[in-house]
Amino acid sequence: MWDPTAYQRYGDERSRPFHDLLARVGAEHPRTVVDLGCGPGTLTATLAERWPGSRIVGLDSSAQMIARASELTAPVTFELADVRHWHPDERTDVVVSNAALQWVPGHRELLTRWAGELPAGAWLAVQVPGNFDAASHRLLREVAAHATWRAALAGLLRATPVAEPVEYASTLADAGCAVDAWETTYVHLLPARPDAEHPVLTWLEGTALRPVRAALDAAGWAAFRAALEVRLAEAYPVRRGRVYFPFRRIFVVARTGALPG
Repeated sequence: MWDPTAYQRYGDERSRPFHDLLARVGAEHPRTVVDLGCGPGTLTATLAERWPGSRIVGLDSSAQMIARASELTAPVTFELADVRHWHPDERTDVVVSNAALQWVPGHRELLTRWAGELPAGAWLAVQVPGNFDAASHRLLREVAAHATWRAALAGLLRATPVAEPVEYASTLADAGCAVDAWETTYVHLLPARPDAEHPVLTWLEGTALRPVRAALDAAGWAAFRAALEVRLAEAYPVRRGRVYFPFRRIFVVARTGALPG
Protein backbone atom coordinates (compact mmCIF):
# COMPACT_ATOMS: atom_id res chain seq x y z
CA MET A 1 0.00 0.00 0.00
CA TRP A 2 1.33 3.41 -0.99
CA ASP A 3 1.28 6.27 1.51
CA PRO A 4 1.03 9.59 -0.41
CA THR A 5 2.01 11.59 2.68
CA ALA A 6 5.20 9.60 3.24
CA TYR A 7 6.06 9.81 -0.46
CA GLN A 8 5.73 13.61 -0.49
CA ARG A 9 7.94 14.27 2.55
CA TYR A 10 10.79 15.19 0.23
CA GLY A 11 8.69 16.64 -2.54
CA ASP A 12 11.25 19.18 -3.75
CA GLU A 13 14.00 16.58 -4.05
CA ARG A 14 11.73 14.06 -5.77
CA SER A 15 10.34 16.62 -8.22
CA ARG A 16 13.65 17.87 -9.62
CA PRO A 17 14.35 14.78 -11.82
CA PHE A 18 10.83 15.08 -13.26
CA HIS A 19 11.49 18.63 -14.43
CA ASP A 20 14.96 17.72 -15.72
CA LEU A 21 13.39 14.89 -17.70
CA LEU A 22 10.64 17.05 -19.22
CA ALA A 23 13.14 19.74 -20.19
CA ARG A 24 14.38 17.39 -22.94
CA VAL A 25 10.91 16.76 -24.41
CA GLY A 26 10.44 19.01 -27.42
CA ALA A 27 6.71 18.51 -28.05
CA GLU A 28 4.95 21.80 -28.76
CA HIS A 29 1.23 20.99 -29.15
CA PRO A 30 0.66 17.37 -28.16
CA ARG A 31 -2.88 16.09 -28.44
CA THR A 32 -2.73 13.75 -25.44
CA VAL A 33 -0.07 13.53 -22.71
CA VAL A 34 -0.06 10.47 -20.44
CA ASP A 35 1.80 10.20 -17.13
CA LEU A 36 2.32 6.53 -16.26
CA GLY A 37 2.76 6.05 -12.52
CA CYS A 38 1.50 9.53 -11.68
CA GLY A 39 1.51 9.04 -7.90
CA PRO A 40 -0.27 11.83 -5.99
CA GLY A 41 -0.60 13.85 -9.20
CA THR A 42 1.18 17.05 -8.18
CA LEU A 43 3.80 16.71 -10.91
CA THR A 44 1.22 15.57 -13.46
CA ALA A 45 -0.63 18.83 -12.84
CA THR A 46 2.39 20.78 -14.10
CA LEU A 47 1.95 19.09 -17.49
CA ALA A 48 -1.35 20.92 -17.86
CA GLU A 49 0.48 24.19 -17.26
CA ARG A 50 3.08 23.42 -19.92
CA TRP A 51 0.55 22.15 -22.50
CA PRO A 52 -2.71 23.93 -21.62
CA GLY A 53 -4.44 22.88 -24.83
CA SER A 54 -3.69 19.19 -24.43
CA ARG A 55 -5.60 16.34 -22.83
CA ILE A 56 -3.59 15.29 -19.77
CA VAL A 57 -4.08 11.83 -18.24
CA GLY A 58 -2.48 10.44 -15.09
CA LEU A 59 -2.50 6.68 -14.44
CA ASP A 60 -1.42 4.78 -11.33
CA SER A 61 -1.99 1.32 -9.90
CA SER A 62 -2.38 2.63 -6.34
CA ALA A 63 -5.92 3.50 -5.28
CA GLN A 64 -4.48 5.64 -2.48
CA MET A 65 -2.41 7.69 -4.93
CA ILE A 66 -5.30 8.15 -7.38
CA ALA A 67 -7.59 9.21 -4.52
CA ARG A 68 -5.09 11.88 -3.50
CA ALA A 69 -4.53 13.00 -7.11
CA SER A 70 -8.27 13.30 -7.71
CA GLU A 71 -8.47 15.95 -4.99
CA LEU A 72 -6.43 18.32 -7.17
CA THR A 73 -8.20 21.04 -9.13
CA ALA A 74 -5.91 20.75 -12.17
CA PRO A 75 -7.49 19.93 -15.58
CA VAL A 76 -6.16 16.35 -15.51
CA THR A 77 -7.97 13.03 -15.80
CA PHE A 78 -6.71 10.59 -13.16
CA GLU A 79 -7.47 6.89 -13.51
CA LEU A 80 -6.59 3.66 -11.72
CA ALA A 81 -4.64 1.45 -14.13
CA ASP A 82 -1.77 -1.02 -14.35
CA VAL A 83 0.92 0.26 -16.75
CA ARG A 84 1.66 -3.32 -17.83
CA HIS A 85 -1.72 -3.45 -19.57
CA TRP A 86 -1.82 0.11 -20.88
CA HIS A 87 -1.80 0.84 -24.62
CA PRO A 88 -1.52 4.30 -26.17
CA ASP A 89 -4.14 5.47 -28.63
CA GLU A 90 -3.47 7.19 -31.95
CA ARG A 91 -3.64 10.65 -30.34
CA THR A 92 -1.02 10.03 -27.64
CA ASP A 93 1.92 12.29 -28.49
CA VAL A 94 3.79 12.33 -25.15
CA VAL A 95 4.25 9.54 -22.60
CA VAL A 96 6.01 10.28 -19.30
CA SER A 97 7.01 7.80 -16.62
CA ASN A 98 8.88 9.25 -13.67
CA ALA A 99 10.29 6.94 -10.98
CA ALA A 100 7.73 4.21 -11.61
CA LEU A 101 9.08 1.53 -13.95
CA GLN A 102 11.59 0.22 -11.39
CA TRP A 103 8.56 -1.48 -9.80
CA VAL A 104 7.65 -3.25 -13.07
CA PRO A 105 9.61 -6.39 -13.99
CA GLY A 106 10.26 -6.62 -17.71
CA HIS A 107 9.67 -2.93 -18.32
CA ARG A 108 12.21 -2.78 -21.17
CA GLU A 109 9.83 -4.96 -23.17
CA LEU A 110 7.07 -2.48 -22.33
CA LEU A 111 9.20 0.37 -23.68
CA THR A 112 9.65 -1.52 -26.94
CA ARG A 113 5.91 -2.15 -27.20
CA TRP A 114 4.98 1.45 -26.43
CA ALA A 115 7.49 2.76 -28.97
CA GLY A 116 5.87 0.57 -31.60
CA GLU A 117 2.31 1.53 -30.68
CA LEU A 118 2.82 5.30 -30.40
CA PRO A 119 2.32 7.45 -33.51
CA ALA A 120 5.42 8.53 -35.43
CA GLY A 121 7.03 11.58 -33.87
CA ALA A 122 5.67 10.90 -30.38
CA TRP A 123 7.84 11.43 -27.30
CA LEU A 124 8.58 8.80 -24.64
CA ALA A 125 10.31 10.14 -21.52
CA VAL A 126 11.38 7.86 -18.66
CA GLN A 127 13.28 8.33 -15.42
CA VAL A 128 14.17 5.54 -12.98
CA PRO A 129 16.34 5.56 -9.85
CA GLY A 130 19.78 4.08 -10.43
CA ASN A 131 20.96 3.92 -6.83
CA PHE A 132 20.31 0.26 -6.00
CA ASP A 133 24.03 -0.26 -5.33
CA ALA A 134 24.09 2.70 -2.92
CA ALA A 135 24.67 2.15 0.79
CA SER A 136 21.01 2.83 1.55
CA HIS A 137 19.79 -0.09 -0.54
CA ARG A 138 22.68 -2.43 0.27
CA LEU A 139 21.97 -1.99 3.97
CA LEU A 140 18.27 -2.47 3.39
CA ARG A 141 18.94 -5.81 1.71
CA GLU A 142 21.42 -6.83 4.42
CA VAL A 143 18.89 -6.22 7.20
CA ALA A 144 16.19 -8.01 5.21
CA ALA A 145 18.51 -11.03 4.85
CA HIS A 146 18.95 -11.35 8.63
CA ALA A 147 17.49 -14.51 10.11
CA THR A 148 14.87 -12.47 11.97
CA TRP A 149 13.21 -11.27 8.74
CA ARG A 150 14.59 -13.51 6.01
CA ALA A 151 11.54 -15.74 5.63
CA ALA A 152 8.99 -12.91 5.68
CA LEU A 153 10.89 -10.77 3.19
CA ALA A 154 12.27 -13.39 0.80
CA GLY A 155 12.06 -12.20 -2.80
CA LEU A 156 10.66 -8.74 -2.03
CA LEU A 157 13.82 -6.69 -2.61
CA ARG A 158 15.44 -7.01 -6.03
CA ALA A 159 19.09 -6.00 -6.31
CA THR A 160 18.93 -4.75 -9.91
CA PRO A 161 15.40 -3.81 -10.98
CA VAL A 162 16.61 -1.29 -13.59
CA ALA A 163 19.00 -1.33 -16.54
CA GLU A 164 21.91 0.96 -17.35
CA PRO A 165 21.52 4.04 -19.59
CA VAL A 166 23.21 2.30 -22.55
CA GLU A 167 20.76 -0.60 -22.30
CA TYR A 168 17.73 1.69 -22.31
CA ALA A 169 19.22 3.65 -25.21
CA SER A 170 19.84 0.51 -27.26
CA THR A 171 16.36 -0.85 -26.49
CA LEU A 172 14.65 2.23 -27.86
CA ALA A 173 17.08 2.74 -30.75
CA ASP A 174 16.35 -0.84 -31.82
CA ALA A 175 12.68 0.16 -31.81
CA GLY A 176 13.42 2.91 -34.34
CA CYS A 177 13.59 5.85 -31.97
CA ALA A 178 15.98 8.77 -31.76
CA VAL A 179 17.31 8.57 -28.21
CA ASP A 180 18.77 10.91 -25.60
CA ALA A 181 19.96 8.96 -22.52
CA TRP A 182 21.95 10.15 -19.52
CA GLU A 183 22.43 9.81 -15.79
CA THR A 184 22.69 12.34 -12.97
CA THR A 185 23.71 11.97 -9.33
CA TYR A 186 21.92 14.49 -7.14
CA VAL A 187 23.41 15.20 -3.73
CA HIS A 188 20.44 15.90 -1.49
CA LEU A 189 21.15 17.78 1.72
CA LEU A 190 18.53 16.38 4.07
CA PRO A 191 17.85 18.23 7.35
CA ALA A 192 18.61 16.07 10.39
CA ARG A 193 17.11 17.12 13.73
CA PRO A 194 18.35 15.57 17.01
CA ASP A 195 14.78 14.71 18.03
CA ALA A 196 13.83 13.10 14.70
CA GLU A 197 14.53 9.86 12.91
CA HIS A 198 17.41 9.65 10.47
CA PRO A 199 16.33 11.39 7.24
CA VAL A 200 17.47 8.59 4.92
CA LEU A 201 15.19 6.23 6.84
CA THR A 202 12.21 8.54 6.38
CA TRP A 203 13.15 8.95 2.69
CA LEU A 204 13.13 5.17 2.20
CA GLU A 205 9.76 4.87 3.95
CA GLY A 206 8.18 6.67 1.01
CA THR A 207 9.50 4.20 -1.57
CA ALA A 208 11.89 1.27 -1.06
CA LEU A 209 10.58 0.31 2.40
CA ARG A 210 6.97 0.09 1.24
CA PRO A 211 6.98 -3.68 0.50
CA VAL A 212 8.79 -4.36 3.78
CA ARG A 213 6.18 -2.51 5.78
CA ALA A 214 3.39 -4.38 4.00
CA ALA A 215 4.97 -7.77 4.80
CA LEU A 216 5.63 -7.28 8.52
CA ASP A 217 3.36 -6.91 11.52
CA ALA A 218 3.63 -3.82 13.72
CA ALA A 219 6.27 -5.26 16.05
CA GLY A 220 8.36 -6.66 13.21
CA TRP A 221 8.17 -3.39 11.31
CA ALA A 222 9.30 -1.37 14.35
CA ALA A 223 12.22 -3.73 14.96
CA PHE A 224 13.24 -3.69 11.30
CA ARG A 225 13.20 0.11 11.16
CA ALA A 226 15.29 0.36 14.32
CA ALA A 227 17.91 -2.08 13.00
CA LEU A 228 18.10 -0.31 9.65
CA GLU A 229 18.31 3.16 11.19
CA VAL A 230 21.45 2.22 13.16
CA ARG A 231 23.20 1.16 9.97
CA LEU A 232 22.01 4.18 7.99
CA ALA A 233 23.29 6.56 10.66
CA GLU A 234 26.74 5.04 10.30
CA ALA A 235 26.70 5.19 6.50
CA TYR A 236 25.23 8.69 6.30
CA PRO A 237 26.58 10.72 9.25
CA VAL A 238 25.03 14.02 10.25
CA ARG A 239 27.22 17.01 9.40
CA ARG A 240 26.22 20.37 10.82
CA GLY A 241 22.60 19.38 11.00
CA ARG A 242 22.43 17.78 7.55
CA VAL A 243 22.89 14.43 5.88
CA TYR A 244 24.47 14.32 2.44
CA PHE A 245 22.49 11.79 0.44
CA PRO A 246 23.78 11.03 -3.09
CA PHE A 247 21.06 9.72 -5.38
CA ARG A 248 21.77 8.48 -8.92
CA ARG A 249 19.00 8.64 -11.50
CA ILE A 250 18.77 7.34 -15.07
CA PHE A 251 16.99 9.23 -17.85
CA VAL A 252 15.96 8.37 -21.39
CA VAL A 253 13.97 10.48 -23.84
CA ALA A 254 13.03 8.92 -27.17
CA ARG A 255 11.17 10.09 -30.24
CA THR A 256 9.41 7.42 -32.21
CA GLY A 257 10.14 6.82 -35.87
CA ALA A 258 12.97 9.34 -35.83
CA LEU A 259 16.18 7.28 -35.73
CA PRO A 260 18.87 9.25 -37.63
CA GLY A 261 20.21 7.67 -40.79
